[in-house]
Amino acid sequence: MTESRLRVLVAKPGLDGHDRGAKVVARALRDAGMEVIYTGLHQTPEMVANAAIQEDVDVVGLSIMSGAHGHLVPEIGRLLREKGAGDIPIVLGGIIPQDDFAAMNEAGVKAILTPGSSLADLVEQVRVIGEKKRAAE
Repeated sequence: MTESRLRVLVAKPGLDGHDRGAKVVARALRDAGMEVIYTGLHQTPEMVANAAIQEDVDVVGLSIMSGAHGHLVPEIGRLLREKGAGDIPIVLGGIIPQDDFAAMNEAGVKAILTPGSSLADLVEQVRVIGEKKRAAE
């Protein structure tokens, strides 16, 4: 029996309307052999958490360029835990100040990718994080 492909939800929570990066990330993950579900723009934390559960994903990738990560990410993490899916790791990309990294890690973020991060590094980090989740199941 062959292993199924890693499933990754790429989401754009909040009012941020910049989705070019999220689309590039989604394509890079897909080209690396992962199954990618892209939510589109303007998702609420509830919508992201519900989609992650309904799609039975291995990793949630959040793209936030608006500066609202301090509210959105902890809320998504809380909802995932509340709904019994706290084991789904979060990868965060966007404009995230170094001073916010500790708070994001506390909210369940396993990797933070800022502008200038390579797609190869992103793909590898998502792969390692997703495989770690699967191994724990």
